[in-house]
Formats: sequence, C-alpha cells, structure tokens
Amino acid sequence: MTTLLCVLALTASLTAPTLAAAATDEEAAANATTDLDPELEAELGRAIDLGITYLRGQQADDGAWSDSVGVTALALRAQLESPQAMPGDDPMIEKGVAFILKHVNDDGSISETNHNRNYNTAVAMTTLAATGEPKYEAVIADAQRFLQGLQLDEADGYEPSHNYYGGIGYGGDERPDLSNLYMALEAMKATDLDPDDPLWDKALTFVTRSQNNSETNDIEVSVDDGGFAYMPNYSPHGEGRSYGGMTSAGLLSLLFAGVDKTDPRVQAAYDWIRANYTVETNPNATGKQGLFYYYNAFAKAMAAYGEPLVTDTDGVSHDWRRDLGKRLLALQDADGSWVNKDSSRWWEGDPNLVTSWSLIALNHIHGR
Repeated sequence: MTTLLCVLALTASLTAPTLAAAATDEEAAANATTDLDPELEAELGRAIDLGITYLRGQQADDGAWSDSVGVTALALRAQLESPQAMPGDDPMIEKGVAFILKHVNDDGSISETNHNRNYNTAVAMTTLAATGEPKYEAVIADAQRFLQGLQLDEADGYEPSHNYYGGIGYGGDERPDLSNLYMALEAMKATDLDPDDPLWDKALTFVTRSQNNSETNDIEVSVDDGGFAYMPNYSPHGEGRSYGGMTSAGLLSLLFAGVDKTDPRVQAAYDWIRANYTVETNPNATGKQGLFYYYNAFAKAMAAYGEPLVTDTDGVSHDWRRDLGKRLLALQDADGSWVNKDSSRWWEGDPNLVTSWSLIALNHIHGR
C-alpha cells in the first residue's frame, strides 16, 4: 500500500499533447448535446455491468479488494454510484464496508497503514457517504476531524507565507502535495463539511500556489501555462511542469472549495485543458504513466465544470463524455477489467484499482 497514494501523485512528462487524436469525429462533437447517443449509452451501460461483475469476482473472503482500505473503498464506490445500482441490502457491499470499519482507528483515521492515512481515510469517507446510511455519521465526523488535523497551518509551525501552508500530505510528517489535498477535499465535499470551515480557505492557499499561473499565484512560478503541478514549482519529472492528472485535480479542488467558474484560476485551468485536450494519453505526462488516474480525475472535473463540449484552442469542439467513454470501451478487457498495460507504475498494474477508477469515470460519463 506504500505506493498506492503515489498513484495519486501522477508524474509530469516531456511528451507533447496531441490535439488531433482527440477529434476522431469532429462533426459529431460539434453537434453534441448533453445526452449521449442511445447506442453508445447502452454500450457504456454494458461495460459498467461487466466491470462490476469483474469486481464482484475479485472480492476476498474478508470483504477486501487488494487487501487495501483504499482500493476496497474505490471498488465499493464504483458500485454504489453505478446507474445500475440496485436498492436494498447487498452482502458484497456489507462485507466491503465491514472491512473498512474494521480499520477505523482511535484517531479517526480509516487505514490499515500509517503511510497512506490521508488517502485511505478520504476515499473511505466518500464511500461511506455514498451508502446513504446515517449509522456511519459518527465515523465520518471523526474522519473529518482527522483530515482537518493533517492540514499544515500555524499549529504546525507553518505561516501563511510558507509554500506548504494549507496542504495535506500522505498522513504523516511528510510534505504536502496537490493530489493528497484533492482527495481530502473531495471527501470533505462528499460528507458536507461546513463551507465556512477554515479548512477550505487554507486549502485554497496551497491549491493556488500549485497552479502555474503568474496572474493569481503569489509566488514566482517556473512554468506559466495555467495548469497544475504536483506541488508549488515541483513536478515528479522536473521543474514545475503542468500535466493532465494534476490539472484536473486542481480544477476539481477549486470547484470543491466553492470557487466560481468565472474566477481566473478556474478559467486558467480550463484553458490549459482546452489547449491540451486528449483522451489518448495523460497530457504532458511521460508515456502512459498515470493514465487511468487522469481518466478518473478528468471525468469528475468535467462533470463538475458542467460543460458538455470542450472547444480546444484550434477551435475544434469535443464531446468529452463521448470521447472518454469510447476510449474506455476500447481499453476494457474481455473479463470486464481495466489495467494499464503500458505502465504499472503507481499501482496501475492492479486491475482492481484501475477497474474501480474506470467505473467511477464511466458513472460520471453515463450521467449518474
């Protein structure tokens, strides 16, 4: 599980984005509406069913997937949020939730390991909220307090002028990063943390400093293209390179924190996505590393942004739901799973994790 959260810390890359690859059918994209083509919608529904069937066959006797709270929570969320989700008791869901609850700790964290406590706790909170069960409210409230305690601020010796201020890391004493913070903010949004809670404003300090945008960033940036890096002026592959996974995570973080779509930070992030639009790769990342993390974050970010079409900087309109849906259909294996065949780095060689991410993306595409 040590490397699981590193999945969330997607690497940057030297590979240039390919806009033309995303426009496989410009005419269809130009005429797209908020509704998917019925034939494609049916295909996506079948793919979701097949993926869920795969996951159900991979659950261990103790209720876990990949012996991990994080992967288990994602697998459960993928099924709970599915448009094909059935009401009523489901023994498989109950077993998975029981595994999660077995790893609730006295400090409020939900994790089987100390290293990834933020990630595990965050995705477990989101999944417990997705059950709609009031009986988990106390566990969720304790988990919220745990994540609030992880945020670096004055109590930890960090003044607002410090680049780490407002960030959250893996869950120990290590440095913060945007990926960890985004997952925590998603959990707080899903569990209805008070929008006036100080956590949001503190988080925006770190998020804004992780954006390569000299117009809004109060620190000097090494790159100035509006996208997001892993942390202020740092990307895993050198300098402060912006890349697709983190830019989607950054855009989501801004929206989770209540920043308006007209805000220059949101517009700069969206313009980066427009300039680097593709579903063939994780744009501006090395090869296919972090590809499915990107698909998951991109689908959530586009759904939250609320526009069915993305018009790239060449003036070509793209129906992102159609494009990503067709891409995920093409990448699904016959057994219903997804896995990154080109790069197993950051746990993308684990089909339980990658299938869960792909299903969550498809749930957003399908209109959940």
